[in-house]
Amino acid sequence: MPLNTVALELVPPNLDRGAGHAADEAHKVARLATESGVGGQLGHVMIPAMIAEDGDRPIEMKPKMDVLDHWSAIQPHLPGARGLCTQVTSFSDEAVLRDRLNDLSAAGFDGVIFVGVPRTMSDGEGSGVAPTDALSKFDGLVENRGVILIPTRTAEQARFAFKCDKGATFAMTQLLYSDAVVGFLKQFTRESDHRPEILLSFGFVPKLEDRVGLIDWLIQDPGNRAVVQEQAFVKGLAASEPDAKRRQLIDLYKRVIDGVVDLGYPLSLHFEAPYGVSRPAFETFAEMLAYWSPAQMS
Repeated sequence: MPLNTVALELVPPNLDRGAGHAADEAHKVARLATESGVGGQLGHVMIPAMIAEDGDRPIEMKPKMDVLDHWSAIQPHLPGARGLCTQVTSFSDEAVLRDRLNDLSAAGFDGVIFVGVPRTMSDGEGSGVAPTDALSKFDGLVENRGVILIPTRTAEQARFAFKCDKGATFAMTQLLYSDAVVGFLKQFTRESDHRPEILLSFGFVPKLEDRVGLIDWLIQDPGNRAVVQEQAFVKGLAASEPDAKRRQLIDLYKRVIDGVVDLGYPLSLHFEAPYGVSRPAFETFAEMLAYWSPAQMS
């Protein structure tokens, strides 16, 4: 069964901040969700498993709270929400991963997105299970097995088809700052019979991005012209006044939704505020949901 959900990403806090900080953040999410009108539609929290990446990351990567510990800290304050998460597979053997997935299922996680090595390493590196192998190895253990979809990445059509052949039931897109996913899915529709659920990812861009550049770093793909255009769009959003920024994000959302809603894929939404949840972010997400929400597909 499709997830048919609205998922909000909450990054585990640094270990030195502790469970109390996580609980405070969950309280803030609950309050902003209620005040913005998003609350009743929030079905899942998506918790990424954070691993060290490139040394040029704009915000230093410090040791993070484990996904399960984070979930235990926030779940009591977000009643009704279930869990989704990413799980790094490339550094764990099959037995360790099986135990981990059993623990995640028991804790209330409805779906797991299998991810591999960081950008500093090549595909296939790591002594553990490749993400594509995990899709088939754990098909009897995890009903909703996810992958990452980057519509602008070179050779992504073939890569995505292979992941679907291996057993992916859903895909979470990289943050979308163009409507490239529309053309991608239209082509995939013509060339493949696979129709996995697509979690369309939309991220709020605060003014702080202009100084820090975290989102620019997250979506980078050196030499890729399509991504250069997305980076320019993000830069423009960061410098825009709040009303203009919201209009541009809503217009992008409408173009994406209008382009993919009739292609035959189950659709869900993934909302992200990379610098932390805020009232402007929730107000923007609420306006997106007022235009279209996954409930309209049920």
